[in-house]
Amino acid sequence: MSIILTSMSSVALAEIGDKTQLLTLLLVARFGKPFLILLAIILATLVNHYFAALIGELVTQFLSPQIMRWMVAAGFLAMAVWVLFPDKDDGEIRGGHPFWTSLVVFFLAEIGDKTQIATVLLGAHYQHITWVVLGSTLGMVLANAPMLWFGARLQPYLKSGWGRRLSSLLFAILGVVTLIL
Repeated sequence: MSIILTSMSSVALAEIGDKTQLLTLLLVARFGKPFLILLAIILATLVNHYFAALIGELVTQFLSPQIMRWMVAAGFLAMAVWVLFPDKDDGEIRGGHPFWTSLVVFFLAEIGDKTQIATVLLGAHYQHITWVVLGSTLGMVLANAPMLWFGARLQPYLKSGWGRRLSSLLFAILGVVTLIL
């Protein structure tokens, strides 16, 4: 139980003010569907943090932090362009679309993130990967649930054109900040 609590609190604290909180807010403001986005966050975190706990140390031997940063920044900049274009049926987003988009984008945003690194360290320290991943996933949910709530409240007030422009601007800022830091 202490492994779960330590992992949960470490990751939740590391997540406060992180780019994935902003990403969560953007996703729910763009798509609505906070429950689908929550499920996507949980699945993305489980897969990402399990991968991190198992082979995170090996990956860092093959890919430098610089390459990881460039990959994440490129993803954010691509999202900045992509969100400018309305979907074919912008008024009626199909049920799976917010889930799959949220899953992929959240998974990619976690690559090289401090919570992923924390999970690698916790997995190495405790050597109980299942409990570490469970705790880290609970920590991510704890830190991002308020963003889901806030984004769901904000979503009706965003006109689709303004929502796309705001999302594009914020993703572009995230891409540039990722390159600089």
